[in-house]
Amino acid sequence: MSTHDILHRLSDTLASRRNADPETSYTAQLFAKGPDAILKKIGEECAELIMAGKEGKRLNIVWESTDVIYHILVLLAFYGLSIEDVSQEMRRREGISGIDEKASRTK
Repeated sequence: MSTHDILHRLSDTLASRRNADPETSYTAQLFAKGPDAILKKIGEECAELIMAGKEGKRLNIVWESTDVIYHILVLLAFYGLSIEDVSQEMRRREGISGIDEKASRTK
């Protein structure tokens, strides 16, 4: 099982929760609350990841990274996007200097 597979399966699962019952699905609760709630969770999880990184506890870094990725996938699904959209953009950027890629977006 590759990382690619699990992220795609999770992305598909999250998209399927779009109309699920918020009483039985945390993802559906986030969808029902809207983008502000999803973005707030991303911010909280990013702050927790920063703290885990500062502490240098490897397992906590993995846990918090997982939470950040999950909530980013929820945001993507909210807007009808998926991990495949992100994968395509990453493939487009592959082999391009970060400096050059960033400069291409500001033109």
